[in-house]
Amino acid sequence: MPVDAAPAKYPGLRRAAPALAAFAAVRLLGLAVLALWCAAAGSSPHTLLSARWDSLWYARIAAEGYGYEVVLPSGAVHSNLAFFPLLPWLERLVAAPTGLSYGSAGLVVSAVAGLAAAWGVFAVADLLHGRRAGVLAVALWAALPVGIVQSMAYSESLFTALAAWALYAVLRGRWVVAGLLAAGAGLTRPVGAAVVAAVWVAAALAWRRGERSWRMAAGVLLAPLGAAAYALWVGARTGGGPTGYLDVQAGWGNGFDGGWAFARFVGARLASPAFAAGAGLIAGVLLVLWLYRLCVRDRQPAALLVYCGIVVALALCASGYFGSKPRLLLPAFPLMLPPAVALARWRTGRAAAVPVVLALASAVYGAFWLNGSGPP
Repeated sequence: MPVDAAPAKYPGLRRAAPALAAFAAVRLLGLAVLALWCAAAGSSPHTLLSARWDSLWYARIAAEGYGYEVVLPSGAVHSNLAFFPLLPWLERLVAAPTGLSYGSAGLVVSAVAGLAAAWGVFAVADLLHGRRAGVLAVALWAALPVGIVQSMAYSESLFTALAAWALYAVLRGRWVVAGLLAAGAGLTRPVGAAVVAAVWVAAALAWRRGERSWRMAAGVLLAPLGAAAYALWVGARTGGGPTGYLDVQAGWGNGFDGGWAFARFVGARLASPAFAAGAGLIAGVLLVLWLYRLCVRDRQPAALLVYCGIVVALALCASGYFGSKPRLLLPAFPLMLPPAVALARWRTGRAAAVPVVLALASAVYGAFWLNGSGPP
């Protein structure tokens, strides 16, 4: 559906209900399988979801603020300044009146944010391709192999909600709303830069078409404020100036090397007994690139292409821990639009079977993953 021909209002709850129900069903399936797996393994699903890996860092920030760091034997410094503040702020906001632990509050935030993200993904897909494709896009996004992260006390669901609604606002020409949501995304994850870039590119194209308004100018100015404010605050706190946040990330081994470190990692797997893992990584990267090519071929709006392209580039070309790359791709929801549009042309039973099978596989893999290496 062309954007100009789409309904003027955002999709209300009644229109989005099937998509939200699909998302909830996939997530509940994942949690049920995780509970059964943990019962057999003697582990705690609540601990795996709320009190391991990054969840602990977010909860500590909510409880104590910034300033905690770990010095590794190698001399590398892992500082909690690497984690953006919006999720800890919301955890504190939820914990104060409820008495929940900060980790449990993070689960509440993720549950609400997950539904908001699903609604936003549906809104974008519905606007561009209609309701049926919107429901399928949400179902596919929920059933991604690492979809269990959407139910963890992590920031992926919160970020995707802000990004999806910011992009929807851009597509509808609601520049102030887009700018505010982009600023929120910039307070959530470093990849908030992708949302800012999407707003700026869309505004530049609108300017070329002759649009002139204070609202557009305000949106452009508001968009980077969240990320810029946090980065400058970190720089002032560490004494590193404007690049202080990059220094913090470097302590974690995170940087942008064009994918060279990842290529060496894959190559090492191919030359070892873990050949199958290396081949699987190559297949996964090729799939992501193929889906993005379909997005370009389908002429998705420039804002979506810019946003998704930056998310994919940052995920694949960063030099950080390679096990985190699948979850870093979770916010790249525009990749789900081409397969959703294709499935929407099928009969209902056949179309529904695909996300159902993927949801079952995702639930099993998610339980296995969290009881193993998990998402760092």
